[in-house]
Amino acid sequence: MNVQETTLKDCLLIHDTVYKDDRGYFFESFNLKKFNNLTGANVNFVQDNQSRSVRGVLRGLHFQQGEHAQAKLVRVLQGDVLDVAVDLRRSSPTFGQYYSVVLTKASQTQLYIPRGFGHGFIVLSNEADFFYKCDNYYNKESEGGIIYNDPDINIDWMLHDKELLISPKDMELPALRSYSTLF
Repeated sequence: MNVQETTLKDCLLIHDTVYKDDRGYFFESFNLKKFNNLTGANVNFVQDNQSRSVRGVLRGLHFQQGEHAQAKLVRVLQGDVLDVAVDLRRSSPTFGQYYSVVLTKASQTQLYIPRGFGHGFIVLSNEADFFYKCDNYYNKESEGGIIYNDPDINIDWMLHDKELLISPKDMELPALRSYSTLF
């Protein structure tokens, strides 16, 4: 496991060592002790989630607040996605900034998104299976979000607006500036 810093404070790329031969491949996708030692994050993931989406599906930008805030470790099992993290911690030097990375099955790269971040992704391939670990349980009353096209964040989603498939709920999310407090 190799840990790489991103442009956002505390948001990390995780590169796993993949062992390949003529039979296929093997890699350790998660080891709590190694993860905490290498990242210094001290997390305990309690929930795994998985979704399948078709090209153009944009999910996000989502977060949970308060005692139900979540850190996430995300990866792609099949296909290609553009994964996006937005720093929502007002005290952070990277507040309001985003980091994006294309995650693919082939790369086996993971993105660690700490608590206090918004998260979203868009499917670039015909379909994708997306998997993520959370360090806290989902709580509907604590959920929040930011509109995908917030002009203050200005995310490049890599696809044209006419290609996007966004849920009605995500289309009604507010802009970042509408929040007086977040994290």
